[in-house]
Amino acid sequence: MTTTRDVKPGRSTNRVDSIPPLARLFPLGLQHVLAMYAGAVAVPLIVGGAFGFEGADLAFLISADLFVAGLATILQSVGFWRFGVRLPLMQGVTFAAVGPMVAIGQSYPITAVFGATIACGVFMLLIAPFFAQLLRFFPPIVTGTVILIIGLSLMGVASGWIVSGSDDGSASGASLAFAAGTLAFIIVVERFAPRGIARISVLLGLVVGTLVASFVPGMVDWSGVGDAAWVGFVTPFHFGVPTFEIVPIISMLIVGIVIMTETTGDMIAVGEIVDKPVTRRQLADGLRADGLGTILGGIFNTFPYTAFAQNVGLVSLTGVRSRFVATAAGVILVVLGLVPKVAAIVEGVPSAVLGGAGIALFGMVAASGIRTLTKVRFDNRSILVVAISVGVALLPTVSPNVYHQMPSWFQQIFDSGISAGAIVAIL
Repeated sequence: MTTTRDVKPGRSTNRVDSIPPLARLFPLGLQHVLAMYAGAVAVPLIVGGAFGFEGADLAFLISADLFVAGLATILQSVGFWRFGVRLPLMQGVTFAAVGPMVAIGQSYPITAVFGATIACGVFMLLIAPFFAQLLRFFPPIVTGTVILIIGLSLMGVASGWIVSGSDDGSASGASLAFAAGTLAFIIVVERFAPRGIARISVLLGLVVGTLVASFVPGMVDWSGVGDAAWVGFVTPFHFGVPTFEIVPIISMLIVGIVIMTETTGDMIAVGEIVDKPVTRRQLADGLRADGLGTILGGIFNTFPYTAFAQNVGLVSLTGVRSRFVATAAGVILVVLGLVPKVAAIVEGVPSAVLGGAGIALFGMVAASGIRTLTKVRFDNRSILVVAISVGVALLPTVSPNVYHQMPSWFQQIFDSGISAGAIVAIL
């Protein structure tokens, strides 16, 4: 049966190292960009707001973020020497650094954030080979549990998109309708459309959802498109030369460990999905790329970078394994960083529409974890590993303030359900 599947039209070209035709490459890459865009711009918006930035300065932070995310994605997917895992992974600014960076801003200028970011990147680059040795602690029971946790933890992101703009945390009828409609459209396309169309089901869902929402007053906001410039330049050290302060650096080094833990889980998850298990050398190369991307972040006035888990779900849902689709998405991100007007158009996609797509994407990640766990022969001990890991991982998801009485270093590690669950599963 395996041989029969391999000779089906298009199947033989759907490999990690294959390059799809340009007519398919662009929409597949754009689909990845749309899936991650909201998360990608959220961190500069939050951190810039905490520093009191607005107008041109805030727009520059967003452009720099998209530009470096594109460079980091290209590095991770294409690879250069010992940098890059060479799998379909998207890179973006990590949410794990938001709390520490906002805290740094209360006592230091933003140049201290960029200095600490550069130091964090150097630290990640140096310890990548040693951290990769942890791969032996990722048997199928740990791998499957971590992938399951990634999917479950991200459901909070999908929910946040659906209730975005609400004062009391509840979704309006219109938001629920657009989320449900987008999800239903994606399911119908996946189920009934030809395989070539089904591969861009999420992109089609986002486009159709946005077009329909444009007829509903207040659902789509493209007011910023007219004010956005056609061309923008991302210059190094735009806000000044980075300053290196010991306390911010120590804080960001802890973030670096969290980033590497999360990225390890994402790399293993993608490797399982595309049937190309990650080796220790690949893991080290991918972690080095994370470190180099973070160094570039500090240089170009942005923040630490990591693999984006939401795009892991897109790889699973579409079945497109080519790493060069991620490369195409990286090129699109670079363009968005250099052409603010195009970025403003993408920013107009309604959050509720993103939320509907997110349910499918993140659910597929969780389902991939369950598929990996089917390789495990379960007994009471192995069931306990999964049960405790998932339980600990979901605590900060269902109760975001659960660890707010704990020391800051503890919060930075365990406020991320993904890193907390991975640590517990390994132990």
